[in-house]
Amino acid sequence: MIEIDVVPCGGRPYEGEDFEVVVFHDDRLASRDGGERGLTDHENTLVWETPCADVQNAEVLDSGETVPTLQEVLQAVPAHVGINIELKNPGDTGIRFAENLEGEELEARKDVWRPFTQRVLDIASQFENHILVSSFLEAALATTREYDPSIPIAFLFWDSIEVGLKITEKYDCEAIHPPYNMVKGAPFFNDAYYIEEPEFADIDLVEKAHDAGRNVNTWTVGTWYQAEQLVDAGVDGIIADYPNVFNWSVE
Repeated sequence: MIEIDVVPCGGRPYEGEDFEVVVFHDDRLASRDGGERGLTDHENTLVWETPCADVQNAEVLDSGETVPTLQEVLQAVPAHVGINIELKNPGDTGIRFAENLEGEELEARKDVWRPFTQRVLDIASQFENHILVSSFLEAALATTREYDPSIPIAFLFWDSIEVGLKITEKYDCEAIHPPYNMVKGAPFFNDAYYIEEPEFADIDLVEKAHDAGRNVNTWTVGTWYQAEQLVDAGVDGIIADYPNVFNWSVE
């Protein structure tokens, strides 16, 4: 299975503007938080405020490759390869990241997500690949469940095991996607990663997920040691930036 991130280009879907779905990780084309290098050679604009022709012509990290549409990526992937589509952003800077929402707040966010989610799923339905939809954003998963309940979904855990489990159980997610330092059975549980002092709850996510029939796929694994320890801890899948992390890992 491969993992891809999707955002809209050319317009804001929830405002009824024309848009395309592109495979891209960030909100902006040329800068990242913390002063990291931007992903493309384009000026620093929001992807959904940039004409799609400009987005699709932007060169990614001096690679000679440009930003593809979701349609182009799915056409290039063999049908037997599963695809994890992460819904990154519906074209809105007011996203409610890794929050458990209720009532009117949730309904308002679903209204923002709905047109983008539906377009993504419509495109994916044209292909035979097994699809898993994941997101850090509750409304993205809620609108996926509404539009096509047959598609497996997974919540991406961030700073709270309890919040992640509440959202997972609310939508009966088929999988959970915690960071690698959130797996209690691994020696780096509660180590600093994107949060300096996580203080995660003393909960065995692997045991809890497996008891409920859910898979556990951890992100983002960078070394053979991490991969080996996570496999030993019982995770079902590992999300990595490069495939050869397993070349030095368990057989």
